[in-house]
Amino acid sequence: MSARVLPLRRPNGLRLLDLCCGAGGLSMGYHLAGFDVTGVDNRPQPNYPFPFVRADGLEYCARYGHTFDLVHGSWPCERYATVTRWRGNPEDHPDLVGPGRQVMQATGRPWVMENVPETAAAGILRPDYLLCGTQFGLPIRRHRVFETSWGGGGDLVPPCWHRPGLLAFEHKGERAYADAMGCTWMTNREARKAVPPAYTHWIATQFLTQNGSAAA
Repeated sequence: MSARVLPLRRPNGLRLLDLCCGAGGLSMGYHLAGFDVTGVDNRPQPNYPFPFVRADGLEYCARYGHTFDLVHGSWPCERYATVTRWRGNPEDHPDLVGPGRQVMQATGRPWVMENVPETAAAGILRPDYLLCGTQFGLPIRRHRVFETSWGGGGDLVPPCWHRPGLLAFEHKGERAYADAMGCTWMTNREARKAVPPAYTHWIATQFLTQNGSAAA
């Protein structure tokens, strides 16, 4: 299954596989860093702006992950997120971080995992990078943890600055929230699980800086 495809800028000639891509917030960050992006999700993503495959992320990664230069996995967060506890039983949602890490490691390629901060607090995800919209000049408060195969380090970003008036994620005013994230192509519903492209634009820059020679 495919969706509308943007012209690709590939100054580095590298390919990025985005597993559990959703509507493509993090995919866009890699694209802006120069990667040729392919997204995989088990649900239709009609607004995903790059080549898209509807498939199980674990199975697709096991079969094709080794053909990409960098593999990203945003495995479902509902099992770990605090908001899930308000709505139901977290045990009703799959625990895919461990299996996701294993299948990405098995590709032999560099990889990145992204999830909610609760995974770091529980020791599920190693917080190589903890990012917030305010660190990139965005008027939003949304923290995400990134674990990488290269273990973090590199350039530093400013600390969070949660000044009054920031947009926090709510189900009211999601259009404004999506636009503030830089995810203007998404619907309100898609924005609920979106992450600003600025995060992976920065992550990709760290990868290229620290692993550029190996990737090339």
